Amino acid sequence: MPRRFLQQSTFPLGLLVLLAGCIDVPHPFSKPDKTAQQLAAQAPPARLDIPTPTTALLPEAGAQAWAKMVSEQLLQQTIPAMPQAVRKGDWWLQLRAEVRGDTVVPLYTIMTPKNTPRTTQEGTPVPAQAWSSGDPAMLNAVALDAAPRIAAALTGIQADDMEKDPHSLKHRPARVYFPGVVGAPGDGNISLAQAFTSFFRKTPDTLQNSADNADFTVKAHVTLTDGPAGTTGHPQQHIEIVWQVLDKTGKEAGAATQLHDIDAHSLDHFWGDVAVVAAQEAAAAVDQILDRYSGRGNAPLAEKPKTDSTPPTPTTPQKQ
Repeated sequence: MPRRFLQQSTFPLGLLVLLAGCIDVPHPFSKPDKTAQQLAAQAPPARLDIPTPTTALLPEAGAQAWAKMVSEQLLQQTIPAMPQAVRKGDWWLQLRAEVRGDTVVPLYTIMTPKNTPRTTQEGTPVPAQAWSSGDPAMLNAVALDAAPRIAAALTGIQADDMEKDPHSLKHRPARVYFPGVVGAPGDGNISLAQAFTSFFRKTPDTLQNSADNADFTVKAHVTLTDGPAGTTGHPQQHIEIVWQVLDKTGKEAGAATQLHDIDAHSLDHFWGDVAVVAAQEAAAAVDQILDRYSGRGNAPLAEKPKTDSTPPTPTTPQKQ
């Protein structure tokens, strides 16, 4: 039983935006639900506006379609993009295109709410004749190519801002409040909590006894349900331990779920090594969730060499 009987899956989720997706932890063990798969790692902006470009070298319908397709592909990257006019207080993406020889290069400039360009990403060049047609299939392929480039740039911007902020989690341990474990039979609540505390103290982060000023809260809940009696006369129970990580606003940053079938009532009294194994894996998973969600492990945006390209002209946001 004490062999690594518990497996885990953690699903944290950006800017700004940290790319979502599962992270590999020791002995993964359950599939995420749809909600977990869609979690973003760092609280994103309310939206990333993508206005219809006016310098896209496309007909009006094509320009509108390009903005819409880019927003759809960014949503797949868990970036809350909207094909709409720029609204006050929003980050936004300026789309444009320029001719280079017999090709057209799509350009994507990430703009701050103050209309300051942060970085420009270049898409894959497209034959000029194909671009001017505004073919929907071509524009969709262009948007598909652009989305990961833009997402990576947003992640770099987040890391760059954190690097410059002496109070960010790049420069200090996360303060974590752990109120304990609930729902376990026997001495599980106590033994799991003690073991988790012991292992988590070996990570770079700090546990505290109060929710005051905590960056994150870790909640653990154990559920035990009766399983089938089986054909050998040895009834089983199904155990599920969920380690949920919440940020300071109460938003879920991620969760590690541990599942296993055990002999019925084998944990009714003492957990022993089972608690140690479960807590050790959980501490590692929670540590990875904090890394992914906070973005503290991301590299700042790399500086690009200067080019002769004319910088984008900011437009005035429409107040609504």
